[in-house]
Amino acid sequence: MTASDQESPAPQGMNPQGMTPRQARILRITAASVLLVALAAVLAVRLASRTSVLVVGVYGLAMILCGVVIELSRHGRTRLGTWLLGAGLVAALAADWLLLP
Repeated sequence: MTASDQESPAPQGMNPQGMTPRQARILRITAASVLLVALAAVLAVRLASRTSVLVVGVYGLAMILCGVVIELSRHGRTRLGTWLLGAGLVAALAADWLLLP
Protein backbone atom coordinates (compact mmCIF):
# COMPACT_ATOMS: atom_id res chain seq x y z
CA MET A 1 0.00 0.00 0.00
CA THR A 2 1.32 3.41 -0.88
CA ALA A 3 0.74 6.67 0.96
CA SER A 4 -1.64 7.85 -1.76
CA ASP A 5 -3.80 4.73 -1.27
CA GLN A 6 -4.18 5.43 2.45
CA GLU A 7 -5.41 8.99 1.95
CA SER A 8 -9.05 9.24 1.10
CA PRO A 9 -10.13 12.30 -0.82
CA ALA A 10 -12.73 14.57 0.73
CA PRO A 11 -16.23 13.92 -0.57
CA GLN A 12 -17.25 16.20 -3.37
CA GLY A 13 -18.80 19.44 -2.15
CA MET A 14 -17.26 19.26 1.32
CA ASN A 15 -14.53 21.61 2.42
CA PRO A 16 -12.21 19.99 5.01
CA GLN A 17 -11.25 23.42 6.44
CA GLY A 18 -14.82 24.42 7.39
CA MET A 19 -17.41 26.58 5.73
CA THR A 20 -16.95 28.24 2.40
CA PRO A 21 -17.18 32.03 2.29
CA ARG A 22 -20.59 31.77 0.64
CA GLN A 23 -21.89 29.48 3.40
CA ALA A 24 -20.54 31.88 6.04
CA ARG A 25 -22.31 34.82 4.38
CA ILE A 26 -25.59 32.92 4.20
CA LEU A 27 -25.27 31.87 7.85
CA ARG A 28 -24.63 35.46 9.03
CA ILE A 29 -27.48 36.84 6.91
CA THR A 30 -29.84 34.19 8.29
CA ALA A 31 -28.76 34.82 11.88
CA ALA A 32 -29.16 38.59 11.53
CA SER A 33 -32.57 38.15 9.86
CA VAL A 34 -33.82 35.85 12.64
CA LEU A 35 -32.52 38.28 15.26
CA LEU A 36 -34.22 41.16 13.43
CA VAL A 37 -37.58 39.38 13.55
CA ALA A 38 -37.08 38.45 17.21
CA LEU A 39 -36.22 42.05 18.12
CA ALA A 40 -39.33 43.27 16.30
CA ALA A 41 -41.45 40.85 18.33
CA VAL A 42 -39.83 41.92 21.61
CA LEU A 43 -40.33 45.56 20.64
CA ALA A 44 -44.03 44.95 20.03
CA VAL A 45 -44.40 43.21 23.41
CA ARG A 46 -42.47 45.94 25.24
CA LEU A 47 -44.52 48.68 23.58
CA ALA A 48 -47.75 46.92 24.53
CA SER A 49 -46.73 46.90 28.18
CA ARG A 50 -45.10 50.33 28.31
CA THR A 51 -44.90 52.99 25.64
CA SER A 52 -41.60 54.81 25.76
CA VAL A 53 -39.27 56.57 23.38
CA LEU A 54 -36.37 54.83 25.12
CA VAL A 55 -37.84 51.39 24.33
CA VAL A 56 -38.20 52.34 20.68
CA GLY A 57 -34.68 53.77 20.66
CA VAL A 58 -32.98 50.71 22.16
CA TYR A 59 -34.77 48.15 20.02
CA GLY A 60 -34.83 50.38 16.95
CA LEU A 61 -31.05 50.76 17.07
CA ALA A 62 -30.64 47.01 17.53
CA MET A 63 -32.85 46.39 14.50
CA ILE A 64 -30.87 48.91 12.44
CA LEU A 65 -27.69 47.10 13.53
CA CYS A 66 -29.14 43.82 12.22
CA GLY A 67 -29.73 45.49 8.86
CA VAL A 68 -26.15 46.77 8.81
CA VAL A 69 -24.88 43.26 9.57
CA ILE A 70 -26.96 41.84 6.71
CA GLU A 71 -25.45 44.38 4.31
CA LEU A 72 -21.92 43.77 5.59
CA SER A 73 -22.40 40.03 5.09
CA ARG A 74 -23.73 40.56 1.58
CA HIS A 75 -20.55 42.45 0.75
CA GLY A 76 -18.24 39.79 2.20
CA ARG A 77 -17.44 41.36 5.57
CA THR A 78 -18.62 38.36 7.57
CA ARG A 79 -16.10 38.57 10.42
CA LEU A 80 -16.84 42.23 11.00
CA GLY A 81 -20.55 41.46 10.80
CA THR A 82 -20.23 38.65 13.34
CA TRP A 83 -18.41 40.83 15.85
CA LEU A 84 -20.82 43.69 15.30
CA LEU A 85 -23.85 41.42 15.69
CA GLY A 86 -22.51 39.92 18.91
CA ALA A 87 -21.51 43.27 20.40
CA GLY A 88 -24.80 44.85 19.36
CA LEU A 89 -26.84 42.06 20.89
CA VAL A 90 -24.92 42.33 24.17
CA ALA A 91 -25.33 46.13 24.14
CA ALA A 92 -29.07 45.89 23.46
CA LEU A 93 -29.57 43.37 26.26
CA ALA A 94 -27.48 45.47 28.65
CA ALA A 95 -29.41 48.62 27.72
CA ASP A 96 -32.69 46.79 28.22
CA TRP A 97 -31.60 45.55 31.62
CA LEU A 98 -29.98 48.82 32.79
CA LEU A 99 -32.06 51.58 31.18
CA LEU A 100 -35.55 50.19 30.82
CA PRO A 101 -37.58 49.56 33.96
